[in-house]
Amino acid sequence: MSSAASSRTQAGDASLGTGLKDRHLTLMGLGMSVGAGLFLGVGAGIRAAGPAIILAYAIAGLVVIAVMRMLGEMAAARPSSGSFATYGRQAFGHWAGFLLGWLYWFLLIMVGGVEITGSSQIIAGWFNISPWIPALVSVVFFAAINLAQVKGFGEFEYWFAMIKIVVIIGFLVIGSLLWLGVLPASDFVGFTNIQDSGFAPHGITGIGAGLLAVAFAFGGIEVVTIAAAESANPAKAVLRAVNSIIWRIAVFYIGSVLIIILLMPYETISGADTAADSPFSHVLESANIPGAAAFMEVIIVLALLSAFNAQIYGTSRMAYQLAKDGDAPAWLGKVGKDAVPRNAVLVSVFFAFVAVGLQSWNPPGLIDFLMNAVGGCLVVMWIMTVLSFIKLHPELQAGGENKALKVSSRWIPWATLAALLGLTLLMLSDASTRNQIFSVVALSAVLIFVSFLTRGLSGANRSDRLG
Repeated sequence: MSSAASSRTQAGDASLGTGLKDRHLTLMGLGMSVGAGLFLGVGAGIRAAGPAIILAYAIAGLVVIAVMRMLGEMAAARPSSGSFATYGRQAFGHWAGFLLGWLYWFLLIMVGGVEITGSSQIIAGWFNISPWIPALVSVVFFAAINLAQVKGFGEFEYWFAMIKIVVIIGFLVIGSLLWLGVLPASDFVGFTNIQDSGFAPHGITGIGAGLLAVAFAFGGIEVVTIAAAESANPAKAVLRAVNSIIWRIAVFYIGSVLIIILLMPYETISGADTAADSPFSHVLESANIPGAAAFMEVIIVLALLSAFNAQIYGTSRMAYQLAKDGDAPAWLGKVGKDAVPRNAVLVSVFFAFVAVGLQSWNPPGLIDFLMNAVGGCLVVMWIMTVLSFIKLHPELQAGGENKALKVSSRWIPWATLAALLGLTLLMLSDASTRNQIFSVVALSAVLIFVSFLTRGLSGANRSDRLG
């Protein structure tokens, strides 16, 4: 990276705070990745692949580990709240930074709308009120959290994530005791349920379907590299956070799935729309834990709200960096005395309301298109992150910038790229996921076209700021 580009990146982040600690970053990424998708969605993957879903999680996990190692190396060397969008810009130019920044912003806004809608519907059922009331209260509350100093956000997200970690550890302990037959009224289960169904009841095709069901389970972990720019020592923070998050997520996801497939007959496992249908609830109920479904419902709400909180953070910081790079209105790049980009936070909150409203309105075809595009966004971002790393890695090595975190083997980026392209082909071959690729390609084409219209303007804006 040229010295001018380096100074721009540093200047772009200098106005933000440095209140996030290593423990905040570690649990923030964990909290984004371990959520309602695990508690409610794990059954769909198991139904598709059977016990062989373990292979699907392992494959997806290895791909995400590789992507995060590459992203972590770039973030440690050149910390930026734009993260992969910044590195895409440095590697391939303006269009790549514009595309990745706005694609990620769109992704988090739409997913945030889904999560606040889902949590509000559950809360509304508890109190027999209209869903818009808890939605409004939640959004206002998390807006206040994100408008305060970043340390407060980090602390809040830390304890949110800690609750989920304690629950999952408790689930793993209870499930293990059930499997061993240690708890009262329980017998040693062994591998009976796996033997009854077979390891891969639907063969390779089922494993492929399972892979599609779990491929994006780890999405959200990349927020760590965005948040690292607001830590006192970004390189150290990224190093510790990426390494610790990877093994913890592997243990929590694969451990939870293993407990479920060992304890529950395959024919009883399916996707869940409610906490009562969740495999987690069924396992806890078999341990004679009263109110298991109600307890899991509370945890699911906390998971949704935690993710929404982090998504406001992620979208606001990405919008801030886009403004600094001249790809968004300059007023989104302004910060207050507390080093918080308030305008960017408020815009994120506003569009979260818009996303909730769109889902309530549900105009024919629009929501399907938008949510399909969301499904393909992570594929685009992961592929572009790998390509950015391949392009920038020689530069990092030549400049001695990659001392904190290193991708040890040269073949890893290329193998990861091949795996991601294989996932894309798998999605194209499956009727249920094909539209995700078509929709994100259409959205990406529009964003790239707009990027060429704004290229001159963004360059002029950056020159003005540097001057």
